[in-house]
Parts: sequence; C-alpha cells; structure tokens
Amino acid sequence: MRTVLAVDGGNSKTDVALVAEDGTVLATGRGGGFVPQSAGVPAAIDVLGEAARLALGPGARPPFADHVAAYVAGADLPVEEELLRAEILSRGYGREVVVGNDTFALLRAGASRPWGVAVVCGAGINAVGVSPAGEVARYPALGRISGDWGGGLGLGEEVLWHAVRAEDGRGPRTLLLEAVRRFFGTRLAEEVVLGLHFGELAAERLHGLVPALLAAAAEGDAVARGLVERQADEVAVMGVVAMRRLGLLAERCEVVLGGGVLTARDPLLMALVEERYAAQAPHAVLLVADVPPIVGAALLGLDRLGAGDAAADRLRAGFTGPVSTPV
Repeated sequence: MRTVLAVDGGNSKTDVALVAEDGTVLATGRGGGFVPQSAGVPAAIDVLGEAARLALGPGARPPFADHVAAYVAGADLPVEEELLRAEILSRGYGREVVVGNDTFALLRAGASRPWGVAVVCGAGINAVGVSPAGEVARYPALGRISGDWGGGLGLGEEVLWHAVRAEDGRGPRTLLLEAVRRFFGTRLAEEVVLGLHFGELAAERLHGLVPALLAAAAEGDAVARGLVERQADEVAVMGVVAMRRLGLLAERCEVVLGGGVLTARDPLLMALVEERYAAQAPHAVLLVADVPPIVGAALLGLDRLGAGDAAADRLRAGFTGPVSTPV
C-alpha cells in the first residue's frame, strides 16, 4: 500500500504525518519552525527531515514515503514552492513531491469538498481559492508591500502605533495605551518601542496584543473598534476577490476561516466578518476549521494518489474534533 508523508510547516513548528493510502494514520511527529525565508531552503528541509525521523524513528532513512505533500509557510510564490520541492527531491524524502502554501491545506482540511476559498488570519493574512475545475486564485502574501493588512503581527503593530500616539499627544486617547503597558510590563509605551528598536524585545511578541485589542473593542474603544472593523474588511475582501476571480460568487461556496485570530472566534470580529460576506457574497458559507492543517496536507496527498472518500473519512477519524463548524 502506498504512503503519503504529509507536512504542515509553520513559523513555530513543523508537523508531519505518515498516512497509508487507505487513510490510516501510521505515525505523527513535530519538529521546529519551518522558516526558509530566514534560515534558507536547505535548513528548512533539514527541519522537515528531523520531524520525519521523530515520527518514524531515529533509524528511518529516505525515502520516507511514496509521496510527500508539503504545505508550508514561506511558500508564498510558485518559484518558492519549486525551490523547496527541488530540495526535498534531492534528499530523496519521497518518490513524488508536491509543495504548496499552507493556506491550501487549510482549505482542504476545512471544506467538505476539494474546492472553495480559504482565508487565514494568524501571524499574517492570506487567502486562496480553488474552482471546481481546479483553477487557482492566490495572492503574493508578502506583507504590506504586496497589499496585505492585518494578521496578528500587523494588528500588534497598529496597537503599538496608536498607543504611542495616545501617550505623546499625537493621537486620541485609547484603552490600547494601558493594554500595551500592561502586556509588556512597562511604565511607558515608548519603552516598548525602544526595546524593539534595540533588539531587546522580539517583534513576534506584538502578536500577543491581539486579545487586548479585541477586548478594548468590545468595551467600546473607538480606536480599537476601528482596527477590528478594518481587519474584518480585509478578511472579507481577500475571500470575495478570490471568489470573483474564479466565478464563484453566484453559487454556494464554502469559505474556510483559519489562523489564530479567526479561530479564537471573537464575537465582534466574527459578527463583522459575517456581515461583510452577507453583503458582498451572499452565497458564501462561512466555516471555521477545527482540525489541524496537517489533515489538509494529508488529504491533498491522498487526492494525488487517487484515494477515495473512504480513505478521507478514515484519515479525518484519526484526528479528534469536528472537521469544521459554521460561523
């Protein structure tokens, strides 16, 4: 029976699962962060190999599976996908290799069929769409320089920006100022700015300001509310434009929402997102994926092997929790 080595590579961890062609989960493992954009492609694939050996045993040798289905962060452009694929092939990890952005795995994990739209709002923000005929709509997803706005890190930067301006008088008063001071344990928001500037604070910590932002918006803070509304706008426009490009606006289309900012299911943010889709894409069916993206990577691998619905059902049963739930 043929096998799939599924890979979900993220900035903080790399998950792998060895899956048989009938959908049986044979082994799972977790390695370090998958960061080809900073560590380089060879180092990122080293992490993948280490995660595979954690799953299969230290004596495991390539090829690890017949097919490698790697859906990873940092594969934002087709050229990046090809560089990663070539490196995996050169290591002999699998006889066949497909590499894609991890948003494709989110879509396959959360949707009831292999097509639809997925919007991820985690540390960053991205979206992809796949039509019933297999056409793809995607974005460069390189941050602000490619037209993106928001995600956890982007929201954290906005919170700090408004906090500093409230502190020095350039901006309106906002609960976000005290939220920044409390989260970082500083007397002034300016201390946080200096800590980031001199490298004493990791920029990734700004992601932790998102819960405080959502709480302030729920309390009626105008500045916080404005940021949450703009994030809802971005979650909607990325999905709606992908649907428009693929001609999916006139029919029932599942939109899978993922990433920590969305899976937290903040009542205000989710209500705003739902409101915008109802106005711009009334046939969209919003779902929040409740299974890990590794499930989507494995399903995409099984699709490549031509496995049927029974294999997909068996795979899903190997992971706890519902597939996805309505907003």
